[in-house]
Amino acid sequence: MKTVRMPDGTDVPALGQGTWMMAEDPQRRSDEIAALRAGIDLGMTLIDTAEMYADGESERLVGEALAGRRDDVFLVSKAYPQNASRSGLPPACEASLERLGTDRLDLYLLHWRGRVPLGETVEAMERLVDAGKILRWGVSNLDTDDMEELVAAGGKACATDQILYNLTRRGPEHDLLPWLAVRRMPMMAYSPVEQGRLVADQGLRTLASELGVTPAQVALAWLLARDDVIAIPKAGTVEHVRENRTAADLALSPETVARLDAMFPLPSVPVPLAML
Repeated sequence: MKTVRMPDGTDVPALGQGTWMMAEDPQRRSDEIAALRAGIDLGMTLIDTAEMYADGESERLVGEALAGRRDDVFLVSKAYPQNASRSGLPPACEASLERLGTDRLDLYLLHWRGRVPLGETVEAMERLVDAGKILRWGVSNLDTDDMEELVAAGGKACATDQILYNLTRRGPEHDLLPWLAVRRMPMMAYSPVEQGRLVADQGLRTLASELGVTPAQVALAWLLARDDVIAIPKAGTVEHVRENRTAADLALSPETVARLDAMFPLPSVPVPLAML
């Protein structure tokens, strides 16, 4: 499995597992747990979740899937912006740890920017690092100007920015990705197949058919070709996890990349960071 280096030198798999919209249907729970465990077996050992997902039930599902395997995983969770204050972040983190059945997070993210000053969130994150509750921290859904403000507020230790990035959401290539690259701060791409909508694109389907792979595999391989991107697709079945994992070994030719650029062109001007 290809790896991506975090700012502190830690290597993590470039292809992880997302859990947004997991744990929402009890009838799918056993399949989702099996999928997460299969992903770990296949080297997709970075697992991302959040206190928001299914009102905390996603964290409980991940905790169940990790029973006896916590040390095999790079575990990521996210805090609501309203909980990202000096007084609010410690109990929010403790609640996530309890639901996950662990004593620490490998990475804790501010889910999106809210009313709490970024400097206060940085201070709260650093206190959690000092307490051993989290090993590192980062942010999600912050655009370039937000990141500039974060660093100015003392947030130089930020480990990553998790954003919406895929073939149809290429705006970050104008300014945010270069900004992160200069600081050797990898980006985590959520919804890398646009919540499944990308696989319906006829041009992508035709290209994938010619390559003998699936549209989702092409979309993931395009992301994974970058050295600074960690993709976190969600898969609710073992079969889907295996399909995603194959994408990590798919090398796209320059001709294929050129066709993708033509089908999904970079916006001609910078655009605000999108969110789902």
